Amino acid sequence: MSALPSSVPSRPCAVAPALEALLLQSNLRVDIVAELQYCGSWFLEEPRYHCGLFHLVGSGACRMESKALGLSMELAAGDLVVLPHGDPHRLRALAPACGEDQATSLICGELHFPAHARHPLSHALPPCFAVRSGEAGEMFRQLAAMMVQVSQSRQAGRQVLLNKLADTLFALAVCDYASRNAERQGLFAALTDARICKVLHAVHEKPGEAWTMPAMAALACMSRSAFAERFTQLMHMPPMQYVTQWRVSVAERLLRERQLSVAAIGERMGYNSEAAFRRLFKRVSGMSPGAVRADALAA
Repeated sequence: MSALPSSVPSRPCAVAPALEALLLQSNLRVDIVAELQYCGSWFLEEPRYHCGLFHLVGSGACRMESKALGLSMELAAGDLVVLPHGDPHRLRALAPACGEDQATSLICGELHFPAHARHPLSHALPPCFAVRSGEAGEMFRQLAAMMVQVSQSRQAGRQVLLNKLADTLFALAVCDYASRNAERQGLFAALTDARICKVLHAVHEKPGEAWTMPAMAALACMSRSAFAERFTQLMHMPPMQYVTQWRVSVAERLLRERQLSVAAIGERMGYNSEAAFRRLFKRVSGMSPGAVRADALAA
């Protein structure tokens, strides 16, 4: 098995505005689902999941292996490993001995991307990436330590606090990956192109704008043909298709929040006809707006 791809030294995140706009609009839910304590000889077998997974090592150390991904890595206290697509893997002890300094604690969570719309972040992240405590910024280390502290406490509202802290930790992990890793794809590759990044920032921030190919090309200061070719090369889909996918993703979040009518959401996403919005939403997501609402209410 091989280790994860090497990374370049961390630098200020030049893609922050566009990435921040995407994260703010994302219909992404982060949940802590397990807090585990191990010592001695142990292993935890994780099959393929329907959602993304992550593990934060609170104390001690362990090894993570995945035959499906062909990788193996050692994790130390404060390290975070993320499997955005829920690939099968195993966590196990590094040594059979057990003492105070060998005990290992894990905080495990799930990443739920929008279930019915193609989320650009989900498709841009690699099958697995790790944030090392020794290489991460001070903010990441402090947040990880706070999660461990809350996990070990009897604080009122403990689960809510852990989920909110985990949500922030994942956002920091994504920014760390975007600024550190040399092997970018999809969204992250596009965000390093200043002209395409400018367009993505605008689309993420204002999905309901009357976006057209000429308008986006002009914003990028490129010809229509050059813009369309470059955008499609980086994002693996044409610009207008991306706009539609993003609108549906944001609309799904608004539908689940249940604060606006379907007509109001359609109008906010740039569609004057509620019927046209309903047809488009179902074509792209595979579900009607009403079914999404019913699903959210049942949950």
